[in-house]
Amino acid sequence: MTPAVEAARRAGIEFRLHEYEGVDVAEGDYAVAVARALGRDPAQLFKTLVASVADSLRVFVVPADRQLDLRAAGKRALLADRTVAERTTGYVVGGISPLGQRRRLPTTVDESALAWETLLVSAGRRGLQIELTPQDLVELTGATIAAVAV
Repeated sequence: MTPAVEAARRAGIEFRLHEYEGVDVAEGDYAVAVARALGRDPAQLFKTLVASVADSLRVFVVPADRQLDLRAAGKRALLADRTVAERTTGYVVGGISPLGQRRRLPTTVDESALAWETLLVSAGRRGLQIELTPQDLVELTGATIAAVAV
């Protein structure tokens, strides 16, 4: 199991795991392709992005069919280098989970997450998603909720 799944288990929350295959990381929009592979609305699957904001790293969780609004993210915000994101979180790009990261970073979940009874985020490896409530995601990550997707 991945650190993300272990974090959910230790917290005692209800969750479901969903496996998928046949999605290429090189595809134009990987997260949307994952949602389609799972037969889900891309707005219900959330991708985890690591960004540098005012020289510190932060995590943003946004719907698969949208992008991070760098202006809403903060001053001097830009997506982190792939190597930095992987080294900091302990996960590979395409499998970065907001749960169970090597180094817990300040996290913001887009407000659209609250519209869903459950949502999906990476479970810590390509080919595996974890479905949980938005409230559990916020609690497990210590996240704030804000409008950060466009």
